[in-house]
Amino acid sequence: MAKLNTYSPMDIHDLPYRLKSARRKKRLVKEAFDKKLIQINELQDKLNSERNALPWIPLEKPYRKGWKREFVLTAKEKRGSKADFFETLLSKINSPVYHYDETFQVKKKRRMTYEYLNRPQFLRDFSPYNWRVNKMMLTDEEKALFERKEIWHELYRDWEVRFVFTEPWRFELAIKPHFIYQVKLSDELLEQQIGEIDNHIMNYNLWPHINKILRGNTYKYWKTLFFEQPKYINEFKNKPKYTSKEAYFDY
Repeated sequence: MAKLNTYSPMDIHDLPYRLKSARRKKRLVKEAFDKKLIQINELQDKLNSERNALPWIPLEKPYRKGWKREFVLTAKEKRGSKADFFETLLSKINSPVYHYDETFQVKKKRRMTYEYLNRPQFLRDFSPYNWRVNKMMLTDEEKALFERKEIWHELYRDWEVRFVFTEPWRFELAIKPHFIYQVKLSDELLEQQIGEIDNHIMNYNLWPHINKILRGNTYKYWKTLFFEQPKYINEFKNKPKYTSKEAYFDY
């Protein structure tokens, strides 16, 4: 007589594989989604770098496109002994503005009517982050002409720390025609790929989640990057430990 097969209850730990719990499944789905966003961000940075690396092509026939308004040295400063110094500084803090009209006026709505206002223009100032990084390669002599100011920012509704040039009277605005002498080489396939990624991120509003993955708390990141609260400024942060006690005080 054949022996009947008898099955004993099997423990879940005796299985050759481990069953995933519902909580672990949700976590794996979230991790896969985050990894996909990181790959999209890396691909976007790579494509943008390739687009920025494309060369400029000079035009055989330059053409005129609107007007250009920028700061120049005043006639008195051009005759001064430090004209070359301020010309070099102006090339770093100049902020040219382009417009289709020579008046540089913008249309603004005022109580069911429209009026044209002059477009303001200022010299470039620096945030605390840009001041520390110093991408414009400002020298110590040039930095001495800037001062730290707290400016009220209407958009963020908070005080913003900026480093502002203290002698703007050395420059004046000049308007001249704007000519195009060269154009950047374009790649249609590259532009299509960048557009698809940008549309995907914008349509699904993925930027907040990408920033959270890469930088943590986005609000705290941007607030600490652009705003510097006075109560958190450490005067002894960048001073070496072996500095004498007298160096920490102003006598």
